[in-house]
Amino acid sequence: MVRSSPYSSEISRPEHAHNRGLLQKAFMAIKSTIFKANLQIADIDHGYYADHALTLARHPSETDERMMIRLVALALHAHDLEDVCNGDAHLKFGAGLSDPEDPDVSLTDFTGRKRLWIEVGQPEDKPLSKACSKADAVAVYAFNHAADIWWAGIQNKLTRMDKLRVWRIPTDASQALMALAARSMQLQATIQEGALTLNSAQGMVTIEPIVLK
Repeated sequence: MVRSSPYSSEISRPEHAHNRGLLQKAFMAIKSTIFKANLQIADIDHGYYADHALTLARHPSETDERMMIRLVALALHAHDLEDVCNGDAHLKFGAGLSDPEDPDVSLTDFTGRKRLWIEVGQPEDKPLSKACSKADAVAVYAFNHAADIWWAGIQNKLTRMDKLRVWRIPTDASQALMALAARSMQLQATIQEGALTLNSAQGMVTIEPIVLK
């Protein structure tokens, strides 16, 4: 006869919770669509020239427009690898919409210190305040027609966040980016006078981010 331990439920509960968490993460990873991008960056403004082999996991609820703006944001800040970290750091995409606690793009130095935290979309003020407490600098790239309404409602709440900078991507440019999205992408990004031009076999899009903060 096998006797059950009176402590078995206390032991199994955290194990079950842990397993549920692993299963949930695995399920979300399975549902994500993987995109690969070879991105050649020529940042004339900052004298940064490099090739980046990138992997993007697009959550089912994420649009091609949002995914491509994540890529644009990474390209615009790639020079910080050298300018801020002297090349000794990791610039990478986060989990995207699969994990709201994770930045869309981050720059982390060799000590594990978050040097840059990038969010895409229209985040609320509390997550941005939390990001400012975790990173040296925080950047937001807002987009689509709701961006102006979002900014009007949140602007006064962000005035004391000295680490935060905010840009808006013009709607026509963000929507044009969707035409460049593909499961395997060969892209060239040229940055000059604050504007980024993204080229591929599918076409060319020029993005001039508008400074909000």
